[in-house]
Amino acid sequence: MHKIVLAITGASGSIYARLLIEKLLTIKQQWQDVAVVMTDNAKQVWETELGNNDYTQYPIQFYSKNDFNAPFASGSGRYNTMIIAPCSMGTLGRIAGGISSDLISRAADVVLKERRKLICLVRDTPYNLIHIRNMETVTLAGGIICPATPSFYSRPTTIEEVVATVTDRVLDLAGLDISTYRWGNEPK
Repeated sequence: MHKIVLAITGASGSIYARLLIEKLLTIKQQWQDVAVVMTDNAKQVWETELGNNDYTQYPIQFYSKNDFNAPFASGSGRYNTMIIAPCSMGTLGRIAGGISSDLISRAADVVLKERRKLICLVRDTPYNLIHIRNMETVTLAGGIICPATPSFYSRPTTIEEVVATVTDRVLDLAGLDISTYRWGNEPK
């Protein structure tokens, strides 16, 4: 069973986090625990972009960004997957530098040292050389960099469908069995 940490940073793209949470809730039988840690900036961006604070309504355990007693702050907690969505370049830089100054960077450090799965849904564009080198460092450490780059071969027609081409890819990378468009299928 999967034990998943979902970290939400202050990068633009709260809709990615929202759709990930909602999709995870539809496949509860595939995970034992989903824990969410959200930065203050992430809450502000969510409210700005989505016009609500619905993140407070989900039946999932939320942890504060400084709660180092969270079970996933240690390898003994045995969380096997961490998804950072959206992942700000500041967060990526702290992870690449091994700076565990908050619960997100500490949990990412734990996941990498335990050789478990870290998926960073990076959301900035364009990338500067520092971003690229930080992505390289995290990749070399075992993390997966998944840019928030949608696909269009499924012919999405709504913002949610476009975003789902990315979030479904993230859930595939996490090893979850989801129903989604697959290359070679007939678009809707």
